[in-house]
Amino acid sequence: MIIANLCRHDRDGLARISADVRWETTDQPDRTVYVETLPAFADALTLNADAFLVGCLVPAMFYQEHRIRVDGAVCPFLLEGLDTAMALLRLWSGDRLGAPAIEADCRPGPAFPARSARAGLFLSGGIDSLAALRTNRLRYPIDHPAAVQDGLLVHGFDIGGVMARGAKHHVFDRALEHMAVVAEDAAVTLIPVYTNFRHLCDLRELWLNSFFGAVLAAVGHAFVRRLDRVYIGSSYNLPHLHPCGSHPLLDPEYSSIDLAVRHKDAAMSRLDKHRVVAGWPAAFDHFRVCLANVPDRLNCGVCEKCTRTRTELVALGLLDQTRAFVENDVSPEELLKYDITIRGRDVFYRDMIRPLTDRGRLDLVQAIRRALGGFIPEQDR
Repeated sequence: MIIANLCRHDRDGLARISADVRWETTDQPDRTVYVETLPAFADALTLNADAFLVGCLVPAMFYQEHRIRVDGAVCPFLLEGLDTAMALLRLWSGDRLGAPAIEADCRPGPAFPARSARAGLFLSGGIDSLAALRTNRLRYPIDHPAAVQDGLLVHGFDIGGVMARGAKHHVFDRALEHMAVVAEDAAVTLIPVYTNFRHLCDLRELWLNSFFGAVLAAVGHAFVRRLDRVYIGSSYNLPHLHPCGSHPLLDPEYSSIDLAVRHKDAAMSRLDKHRVVAGWPAAFDHFRVCLANVPDRLNCGVCEKCTRTRTELVALGLLDQTRAFVENDVSPEELLKYDITIRGRDVFYRDMIRPLTDRGRLDLVQAIRRALGGFIPEQDR
């Protein structure tokens, strides 16, 4: 893989940095990858070779490219971290991912040594990101260097990430409207970001198991004029960790001397996060967990993730207190529509067994047991 022609320009009213990606081993089509934002944040957008290296790394590994040649200076601290990241990803994949040699000039020191400290957080609108923002606000004074000042909402993940499904900019605009309410309440600047790194390989399994954390980090590196650290809300808590595209062992290895990438709140369970978000009305009425991207609702209410979230809220006695869902209950039949044993979903359902039992929802407990194959470990009963 060759990453060349790094440039900065405006396109369709957006500020853009881009690079051309040429494949050397695979017959995949060459592509121009980019990160874009609104003109109001153009000064923060940084033509940074680190961003393109991190964003292209996992597809190069997947397609067994022998090398990644970057036409730009890269932070040696990042290069050291990428050695570990590649080793970890290869271990998780059973060596199905390759280990391309990275060829790039080394940047001699920090790109912006006099820059002020400023923290950002990837604000998708899901429970993980909202809990991460809330715990940050509760822990740090607003003027602390680690206090979140910017929330980055990224188009090119669940919205616009899969080429066959289209860009769906209207869905993204709706997500922006809801996150604007949250950002204003939290005194955070909401920054819309658009990228197509996922289009290098939008296979779902690769995205979820290996890729999406790297793209988040790549977006962070594209804003190092403004940010010196960025938070990624945890996907799983410590007892349930497994190979994942965002992981506490993986995300920090995407850091450079200019940008610290922090995997946040791995000590908190999903139910813990719901409790935190439920104590914040602006977030609890505007969270976005749905991946269906239906035209008329923020959360469709019927997909597996919506059904799972609704069940978690029932387990906590909170579903009827949010406007994010129209529905106020869950039926056993809804739970039994989905395979809840794939992609690490089962751990979320296992965690619901005890609180649902305590609330007398044995109908949902029985449905979860049935969906899990009838076996519930002793500690989960």
